Amino acid sequence: MSDVKGAALFTTTAFRLGTVGAVVSDRFAARIADHDVKPKHVGLLAALTTAPAASQLDLARLMGIAPSLVVRLADHLEDLGAVERVRDPGDRRRQALRLTDRGRDLLATCADISRSLDRDLLAGLSAADRAALRTALATVADNLDLPTG
Repeated sequence: MSDVKGAALFTTTAFRLGTVGAVVSDRFAARIADHDVKPKHVGLLAALTTAPAASQLDLARLMGIAPSLVVRLADHLEDLGAVERVRDPGDRRRQALRLTDRGRDLLATCADISRSLDRDLLAGLSAADRAALRTALATVADNLDLPTG
């Protein structure tokens, strides 16, 4: 006898989004790996486009991650030459992160990779369906207090 409640799990939006999200995240990670970054590194670079010289603590809040993780991500990105740490002239105790030209180039490359992945993922959808999906996902992200771009 099959477990009807277990089978129903596969039809829930939460389960499907989680499953699709995990697969898409893995595919994105695989495509950016040659650039020596992971999705969270790219997220930090993207966050710096909205907060051009943000403190590590501010970035942790913005990204919803632990400050210690921002430090590790920033260390790696600094080693790659993608970000630089600068002292806040208004508060010398505060260090801010800033994108470098290399960081902007790396972010642009990762955005191109993401768009390519989008094309693969959405190939079977009409233009109207793609637009509706983007709108629906933006609403879901807003419901979760996530940045919607």
